Amino acid sequence: MTATQPSIQPFGTGTGRLVHAVPGCGTLADLDPRDTVRLLAEAGFLLLRGFRPSLEDFSLFVKKHSDRVTLDPARSFHGGDVAQKVDAGTDEIGLHLENGNSPFGPDLTWFLCERAAAEGSQTTVCDGYRVWDAADEADREAFAQDISYARRVEEAKWKQFVHHQTGHKDLADITLDDLQNLVGDRDGTTLVPQPDGSVHYTYRTSAAPTTLFGDRRAWANSIFGPSYNYEKPIITFADGTPLPADLLDRMRNLTEELTEDIDWQDGDVVLVDNTRAMHGRRAITDTRRTIYNAQSYLRRDLLDAAAS
Repeated sequence: MTATQPSIQPFGTGTGRLVHAVPGCGTLADLDPRDTVRLLAEAGFLLLRGFRPSLEDFSLFVKKHSDRVTLDPARSFHGGDVAQKVDAGTDEIGLHLENGNSPFGPDLTWFLCERAAAEGSQTTVCDGYRVWDAADEADREAFAQDISYARRVEEAKWKQFVHHQTGHKDLADITLDDLQNLVGDRDGTTLVPQPDGSVHYTYRTSAAPTTLFGDRRAWANSIFGPSYNYEKPIITFADGTPLPADLLDRMRNLTEELTEDIDWQDGDVVLVDNTRAMHGRRAITDTRRTIYNAQSYLRRDLLDAAAS
């Protein structure tokens, strides 16, 4: 990845990779973004260990790979305009894509562990390629049609999101038209304003979409995901038909079989292809655990480099 290569090893039983700092390649700044992205395209997720970055180092690393940084409007920024502290209670969190139940899912999800838990509290990750390839043919056929997420988002949250995405309007001046402009002409996304200023949206997408780095399908969605800071979405097939319980049970069991745990160490960084690999969390048993999250869209030139 540089003149002095970091150590690269398999992570777990899947395609994920552990990238370990070595003398001569001991900081995140030593890593060539083109090599990092090529490795991510193969692996689905990377655990970068031993680089021990500060919050500022982490933020610069994210920006170095990104055209644009996005956010969760329910979280606050730390150390600038990139990293947000993960604050979603202490219960276990199901596998999901970051913002996967909205039309604004990022390409990349990033994590920085400032303080690891003394026990438990692992982040979970699951490669959607492995799940889709292992699923029964009948279950893959069942998801040939799209699914739909529908829910209400409070006025303060959607306006904060628009404000961060556009950056050219005061919060007080933001209107539903600004949100509609962000949605653009995405097929299957509708916005309905509510009397209290909130917005009810419906978002249609595939439960097994093609990914950032190719046309291969991955079981990559937020069907089993959390709604800690938001109203729980109603998830159905696109035609309004409920998702059968037995079908969901089979896919949940399969994802659990192929889920891997990340046992954090202080200073660890994890980079996830948010179009391919889902992530979640085991229940937090050590509340001193401190994790920061960032979301971004990959630089287009790096996407081209990964394909070359």
